Amino acid sequence: MTLATLREDALSARADGFVLRLSLPWIRSLPLASLLDPAVEIDGVDAGPLLVEIGDRTVPAAALVHERGWWFIQDRVALRGRAHVPAGPRAVSVSFRLLIPYLQAGPDRPLALPFATTRTLVADAPAVAATVSRDVA
Repeated sequence: MTLATLREDALSARADGFVLRLSLPWIRSLPLASLLDPAVEIDGVDAGPLLVEIGDRTVPAAALVHERGWWFIQDRVALRGRAHVPAGPRAVSVSFRLLIPYLQAGPDRPLALPFATTRTLVADAPAVAATVSRDVA
C-alpha cells in the first residue's frame, strides 16, 4: 500500500518561505537519491529552486543524487522553497521522477517513473490522524 504523496498537513509556512512534506508514493523504501527533479507550484506559480532538509542540514534538491540515506515508506521528504504562502487554501502541485534502482527500463538504465499531483492544502493544517511518519533524517 502506498501513501498519498501530499497529505493534508503537508504544507507549512515559514517567515522565509515554505516547507512541503512529500510522502513516498511507492510500495518499498528507496534511497533518497531516487528522488529526481522535484518541482513545486503554488496556485499555478513555480515555487523556484528547492532545498531538501536532511537532519540538521539543508541541501539543494539536485544534490540528492549524492545522498546515501533512505526514504522509508512511512517518512516524508521535506522540500523547502522561498515562495511566500498566503493564508487560506492553496492549490499545491508537485512533480518529480522516482528512480527505481532494482527495475530496469533498458539494458543500461533503471526505471524512472514520473509522478505529479495537485491538492488543495492549507499551511500549518493539523494532522488528521495520529501518524508514525517523520521527516527523513
